[in-house]
Amino acid sequence: MAAVLCVAALGAGAALAGCGSGDASVPAELALKREDLIATVRALEAVRAPVAREVAATKAIWPSIAKGLPSAPAPLHAQIEAVAASASALRIPAPFGEEASRSLTGPATAIAGTYRSFAELSRRGWQLIAADARAIEAGSPAAAAFAGANVDLYIESVYDAHFALSQVGEKVRKAFHDLGGPQGFGSTLAEERVDALAGFYSEANDRLEPHVASKLGS
Repeated sequence: MAAVLCVAALGAGAALAGCGSGDASVPAELALKREDLIATVRALEAVRAPVAREVAATKAIWPSIAKGLPSAPAPLHAQIEAVAASASALRIPAPFGEEASRSLTGPATAIAGTYRSFAELSRRGWQLIAADARAIEAGSPAAAAFAGANVDLYIESVYDAHFALSQVGEKVRKAFHDLGGPQGFGSTLAEERVDALAGFYSEANDRLEPHVASKLGS
């Protein structure tokens, strides 16, 4: 009879997680949002190493390109190619894929989209910066002129990628507290773990300085 009542409650939209378990009842929607946030935290932890490599490589070269590529970028060639390689190694964890993320609930959806924007913008931006640097160095006059006219857009996309990345940690921290914080998550997600992610995916760690010289596009 208890099982029948539990199923009926689910069908009526008043679902309780752990029905009949003896634990304090948690609305099913809230329980699902918490589960998805935990999966999001695991995904972000899994990609920390490649993200750290891209961030370090980008910040090292950024002051040299923030105002545009130099007219003779040859001295930066090896460094640009290395950063492009580190950006190409960025991966989007399975839960954050465009299709897979549609099944996420609550704040996890926005966090997945923000991280995916970073990875895609950085990867594509650095690939195009590297291609334009090669064209400026050794391409035809027409190719070099075209590259020089468009490279600022790709530099801007890298800046925007890092702005997105710098917002991820605060989104995770806010979601953690909005969904119940330490009391709500208990041992399934420690506050120290959330704080560590918030420090890594932060403005202090990931924003690029100086700002790009000009803002292009929309």
